[in-house]
Amino acid sequence: MQSALGIFGTNLRKALAQIRHMPDTLSLVWDATRRWTLVWVVLLLVQGVLPAATVYLARSLINGLQEVALAGGDWKRMRPVLVLAALVAALVLAHELLRVAAGLVRTVQSELLRDHISGLIHEQSVAADLAFYESPEFFDHLHRARDQAGYRSVALLENTGSLLQNGVTLLAMAAVLVPYGWWLPVALLTAAMPAFYVMLAFALREHQWRLRNTENERRTWYYDWVLTSKENAAELRLFALGDHFRALHRVLRQRLRDERVALSRRQALSEAGAAALGLLVTGAALLWMVWRVLHGRGTLGDLALFYAVFSRGQAAMRSFTEHIGQIYYNCLFLGNLFEFLDLAPRVVSPAAPRPVPAELRDGIRFRGVSFRYPGSGNAALSDFDVHLPAGRIVAIVGPNGAGKSTLIKLLCRLYDPDRGRIEIDGVDLRDLPVAQYRRLVTVLFQQPVQYSVTAADNIALGDLPAAPGASEIEAAAGAAGADEPISRLPRGYDTLLGKWFAGGAELSVGEWQRVALARAFLRRAPIILLDEPTSAMDSWAEGDWLQRFRTLAEGRTAVLITHRFTTAMHADVIHVMQEGRIVESGSHAELVERAGPYAQSWHAQMERGQLVVQGEHP
Repeated sequence: MQSALGIFGTNLRKALAQIRHMPDTLSLVWDATRRWTLVWVVLLLVQGVLPAATVYLARSLINGLQEVALAGGDWKRMRPVLVLAALVAALVLAHELLRVAAGLVRTVQSELLRDHISGLIHEQSVAADLAFYESPEFFDHLHRARDQAGYRSVALLENTGSLLQNGVTLLAMAAVLVPYGWWLPVALLTAAMPAFYVMLAFALREHQWRLRNTENERRTWYYDWVLTSKENAAELRLFALGDHFRALHRVLRQRLRDERVALSRRQALSEAGAAALGLLVTGAALLWMVWRVLHGRGTLGDLALFYAVFSRGQAAMRSFTEHIGQIYYNCLFLGNLFEFLDLAPRVVSPAAPRPVPAELRDGIRFRGVSFRYPGSGNAALSDFDVHLPAGRIVAIVGPNGAGKSTLIKLLCRLYDPDRGRIEIDGVDLRDLPVAQYRRLVTVLFQQPVQYSVTAADNIALGDLPAAPGASEIEAAAGAAGADEPISRLPRGYDTLLGKWFAGGAELSVGEWQRVALARAFLRRAPIILLDEPTSAMDSWAEGDWLQRFRTLAEGRTAVLITHRFTTAMHADVIHVMQEGRIVESGSHAELVERAGPYAQSWHAQMERGQLVVQGEHP
């Protein structure tokens, strides 16, 4: 007995701990649906009172019919009975009309609430540091928030409404039962307690099960994506990987399904036992009332009233406790939403920011910068120093993993260094407002995004606040070499790109890269950061683009991350990186003459190029 009480106490404490999210959830509902919530509450209160009023009038109606029958159908006695019958019919009709109206209000609330929560999740996803996206824990938070929050919040709204309505009904029913015995409302409560305990215990168990299996559920999503996405379709067929990933998905889903079914089976058995206990209490109460009527201590109307009140009251009590359990259950999952929304970014603007320079005079300096990605054991940069002079084109070359792309991310202030400073004209980037500083930068990342919008909109996304016109978009496309492939599209700049939607046109990898370059060039920022800008171009396209790029970069500070020495040789300054450090610097001619790592790689690349031209293999 003590053990059972201890378990109940533990579950109750856990329930109360999770109910702390209830005010936050109700605040979400209020923020999203204020006027509709007021209408909803009024409808619920009225609906809660109507069943008790209907039952009470039904008692008077039955007693009145009994008197009319005993009086031989006297018309004078019949008229009040007909009035009561009309009132009962009116209350039944009103209850149905209010139920329909409440359903409409709840639908509007649900849609508004879903959109409101989706907006919060999207806002937090955009505001979160890029470092969060390097963490599996962040994806667990995001998965639980996105997967559960929308419908859980709507379910909580419905549960709360039903709780309020059933609570009012219970109070009204209790008021009707008290004259027959103060212990009857207590019996009503006792009959529902086993079901309440079962709901509480299994809500906690299911929530713990879902927490344990969040990563497994994400893994099933991943296998589904591998099997159904365009990105993987070619390799799946070429390497016959379909059966392999289907088996992985099937085995994991079977495991999750078996565990979930086993949990539901135990819950069903427990609920059946709780229902049996509730029926015993109900049966005892009804036998007591029949005994009273048989001994002349009550009328048929009293018996009908008692049966209706007790049966409806027990149903309301069962529903009341179930909704408490459901509220607890939904609060458990909505806790995931609030945990996600509480994630605080670290890359933020200072309390007293320095003014952002309109143009660069000295340039950009890395001073003793050390940085490692979250969860990584290796440093991407270690005591890194370099000066990127203003108004010059600087190329950064080096092997994979040398830390080249990390420079771009730090310069965009997507991360802050662990140690050291990154300065722009002597001012630490951390002393500048983030949004204003980023307006100084335009960038092409190593894997540019392919937006499924028109060609013109793909380019315009580079500087939406400036509301670029058609001439500016076309000029940016020309500078990037994207104008030619766009001119071949069915509707030119108005052509939808990608295959996500009907009528979209697909581009080659190189053509997508040129569109992304045009997007970067559209923003007339003083700092240009390009990560492998010519990687998808052939040698003819590369040469043509480089000529136009020097004109475009005139007077601006440009940083080129590249593996191609034919691209790097056009820079004013070349820095060679290895293992997170600069190992040599200079112009192309100086570095070739120095016969260091750059020269060795240059000669090797040129030799490979000559062999390919001659039709031989290096």
